[in-house]
Amino acid sequence: MIHINILKTASRVTEDPYFGDFAALFLINSSCEVLIISVILSDQSLEITMNKRLLLVSNSTLHGGGYLQHCQQQIQVFFGKGVKRILFVPYALHDRDAYTKTARDKFKTLGYEVDSVHETPDPVEAVRKAEGIFIGGGNTFRLLKALYDNKLVTEIRKRVLDDGIPYMGSSAGTNVSTISINTTNDMPIVYPPTFAAIGLVPFNINPHYLDADPNSKHMGETREQRIIQFHEEPDTPCVLALREGCMLIVEGNKATLLGCTKARLFQKGKQTTEYEPGSDLSFLLTDAQNI
Repeated sequence: MIHINILKTASRVTEDPYFGDFAALFLINSSCEVLIISVILSDQSLEITMNKRLLLVSNSTLHGGGYLQHCQQQIQVFFGKGVKRILFVPYALHDRDAYTKTARDKFKTLGYEVDSVHETPDPVEAVRKAEGIFIGGGNTFRLLKALYDNKLVTEIRKRVLDDGIPYMGSSAGTNVSTISINTTNDMPIVYPPTFAAIGLVPFNINPHYLDADPNSKHMGETREQRIIQFHEEPDTPCVLALREGCMLIVEGNKATLLGCTKARLFQKGKQTTEYEPGSDLSFLLTDAQNI
């Protein structure tokens, strides 16, 4: 069954070079099945989506557990038995070899082999051949710069949105799956060519969201205050704040909150909303500025 959404975009078209001011995308797989049809105009969008698959995790390690231990069950369900090898993107950390070993060892216990994009002479070709992609956490600015440097932003977007391969992100890897990295918690230790990210979902995410401690004597800005400052700027999308321990799974046009903690939704000019694990957040997959 094909799910159809007709949505307004408030006369705003994306400035992303992949889409431009007008785009018509008709995607057909080898079985002649229509996967995605998207027509973007200046005032409306017709989008038919069947197979976008995302697992966007707030954090790689939860207090008291090991690497990806808190989400390993969701990982196995998400990648399933059809995926045998996962392409790992370790660009967010400086020591890519050590990071790859950590990911490779963990995924092996879950039944998957890992190839790291940094080990291949042609990263673009590695993405084009990948069965599934996992982008790990670290510094979001370093990660996004490396993705652009290696010409992978558009390639990853095509593989996920056109071909429907599963994409998993954790922390920084979740940040770069969204519209932009403007709501990351990280320091800008390097400068990517743009803050625009891969754009797999039409909203921003703030991983590792931390509630203010009313008993703290720290006088710096809270995470809540920083997100509110983001919304003081024009044309800013809503922000889904993922506390550690929670994650968002997207299957086509359905988005569901998973994990053991709540998420908090920040919308420009509106009160924030709390969502329990199991909540249906599919409404976020429409134009997030107009919710």
